[in-house]
Amino acid sequence: MPANPHNALPYTISVSATLDAEVEQIILDGLNAYNDAVTGYQDRQVLSVVVRDRDSQRVLGGAMGRTSLGLLFLDLFYLPAALRGLGLGSQILAQFEEEGRRRGCASAVLYTISFQAPEFYERRGWRRFGNIACSPEGTSRIFMSKTL
Repeated sequence: MPANPHNALPYTISVSATLDAEVEQIILDGLNAYNDAVTGYQDRQVLSVVVRDRDSQRVLGGAMGRTSLGLLFLDLFYLPAALRGLGLGSQILAQFEEEGRRRGCASAVLYTISFQAPEFYERRGWRRFGNIACSPEGTSRIFMSKTL
């Protein structure tokens, strides 16, 4: 039986349930350098819109994402139950989208879960473009986009 040529390579591959900051930085830097070389420019920036308690300045919720290659990514959006229904979510999303436009983004993308808030986004002009079933049964990831 022929020897496995992969066993002769001087590398190991490991699986982890944690993300080491050094690992994250090496992967991020490598991918960014590749993208910059291919596209000839870099426009990536992180983006957050945060709600804070007026007195303590404690962070209560908000949205996090990034802009890259002319696309706005909404990665995480959270408001505690006590702050929902007050219009804060709409204001956060509007400011997030506006900053994306200011940075030159023509489109935006996000995914949510069927039990989260897909209707919230749809009422604000976001459109579904994909749906993937996930656990628990009857639940799905919903992929959405919006032209800015």
